[in-house]
Amino acid sequence: MSLLHRLSSRRAWLAAAALAMAPLTGAWAQFRVEISGVGATQVPVAIAKFKNEGLAPQAISAIIKADLERSGQFKMLDVPGERWDDANHPNLAEWKPKADAMVVGSVTMLADGRYDVRFRLWDTLKAADMGGQSLVVTPGDLRLAAHRAADFIYEKLTGDKGAFATRIAYVSKVGKHYTLNVADADGEGVQPSLTSPASIISPAWSPDGRHLAYVTFEGGKAIIVVQEVLTGQRRVLAAFKGTNSAPAWSPDGQQLVVTLSRDGGSQLYVIGTSGGVVRRLTQSSAIDTEAVWSPDGASIYFVSDRGGGPQIYRVPAQGGEPTRVTFNGSYNVSPAISPDGRLMTYIGRVGGADRVHLMELSSGNVRVLTDTSDDESPSFAPNSRLIVYATRVNGREVLMTTSLDGRIKARLATPADVREPVWGPQAGAARR
Repeated sequence: MSLLHRLSSRRAWLAAAALAMAPLTGAWAQFRVEISGVGATQVPVAIAKFKNEGLAPQAISAIIKADLERSGQFKMLDVPGERWDDANHPNLAEWKPKADAMVVGSVTMLADGRYDVRFRLWDTLKAADMGGQSLVVTPGDLRLAAHRAADFIYEKLTGDKGAFATRIAYVSKVGKHYTLNVADADGEGVQPSLTSPASIISPAWSPDGRHLAYVTFEGGKAIIVVQEVLTGQRRVLAAFKGTNSAPAWSPDGQQLVVTLSRDGGSQLYVIGTSGGVVRRLTQSSAIDTEAVWSPDGASIYFVSDRGGGPQIYRVPAQGGEPTRVTFNGSYNVSPAISPDGRLMTYIGRVGGADRVHLMELSSGNVRVLTDTSDDESPSFAPNSRLIVYATRVNGREVLMTTSLDGRIKARLATPADVREPVWGPQAGAARR
């Protein structure tokens, strides 16, 4: 099997054809987050159950706690009972020996059916008020309010922006049907964007979070489609002779780099988001694919077998001579560059096991983050602090997140096989 086919169809369920369309049966179950591992250095944070949150359909404090815990940077401590809310000063002296920070809050149902979610963050060591928010939302946006609260707390305690209110996209398969899904960063709030009897692969977010590009095999061949997330409106971007695959957006959202075989071999091309002029980027007899842009738009990283086996290379976005980036091992694929431009994650083969790797681009230092054997499709959170990836656990296809030190992992479990995750931008996708 060729490198291109190995890279784009590493699972049998990603085969190009499926049989006639039939309605999906059964309800979509929400993710359960299972967190494992112990961080090297974690800030202890106490979070109290929000006053009156039991009257709301979502447990706000539990969602905030799960978000912060999943980041790997905090050790979450429970506060018994509803002892304080955002308007009452908690007994910080009592918690100073146990926690560096404390979160209290309340949930109030308003006359129009919306909820007012209020919270406040306290520095227990300095007995200082670190601020808070009041978020008035509909019942359907309670989880979003909790994620935004977690982002606020994360930024106050770390100095970095949180990414809990962002979104992920992934592909699932149920029976003979494939679905492109959009979900919250913790996997909840799943919204199917497209269901098809044909394979869907390689989803990629636009920088503004409004569109997804992906490859579909509808019509019996691989074509690249761009879809508006909010409306579901679709348009074909590339349906040239041969294979059209592996789309990736430029940082300004004006171009995509894709893999086309229209001129004989599988090579990289740059195409405008509205179609039009197609510019060939690589010129080789090898297979070049799985390209991604650097955040500054100056370089494109891609996978090629030009050296005999699949390795990751970098080429100037305007064209030029590629340079090799990976040298550890004989099989390295699926690069993703962190939004801050410092790191690259990819899948490398170690003793026959495909595992998530992390490279510091300035030094070339590499760390293996996982101990599983069938990992795929790593993608950075928009704050560059977490990685989502697909893997196989006990024979099932699942999604996981890992901290950058590999110590904290969270399993996002669904009843369906799930693959090809990609984390959306900081702005998040438009919500229905």
